[in-house]
Amino acid sequence: MLAPSLIDRPVNWVALAGFMGTGKSRVGWELSRALALHFVDTDKLITRVVGKSIPEVFAQEGEGYFRACEQEVVRRVTRLDHAVISLGGGTFIQEENRRVLLGRGPVVVLWATPETVYARTKHSDRPLLRTDDPMGRIRHLMDERAPVYQQGTIHVHSDGRPSEEIVEEVIERLWNWADAQHAWAEAEALPPGLEERATD
Repeated sequence: MLAPSLIDRPVNWVALAGFMGTGKSRVGWELSRALALHFVDTDKLITRVVGKSIPEVFAQEGEGYFRACEQEVVRRVTRLDHAVISLGGGTFIQEENRRVLLGRGPVVVLWATPETVYARTKHSDRPLLRTDDPMGRIRHLMDERAPVYQQGTIHVHSDGRPSEEIVEEVIERLWNWADAQHAWAEAEALPPGLEERATD
């Protein structure tokens, strides 16, 4: 019999999704430290593989090329074990990426208000914010993407909260999710008819 893991953690793999500026990279890194897991930022992974910054990829190769790279990275990171994955803001929006990610494990979606997102991203060089009205662009994209982000496994708000507090909530919610998964697995393993007798 295998010895139990020395690290007591709810999951060995988890992804963080959400709009830009919601705190995925910071929270993901701290979550990986708290759970003693590897940390992978998919945007940084793409820039290393392609050898260009994301603004350069968008400008020189186009968004379609970037999304293709993103899809390949998703396929690779879902094969990893013992990892916390921080996804780019648009990664979870793509249907195939979403299917693969949710099939691999829990996806935690971080949420923030448009005002918070703008305050955190206004000095960045993000391609999607190169517009005369970045705040309007943020509101439009967040409204457009919200129904898709809602398909995530766990939802946590990051507005005005220290990252340690957010990480604590994420871990607590992951334990609840893991407990529910185990309960479902045990129920499905019962012989036919036994589950009804067990509740009598």
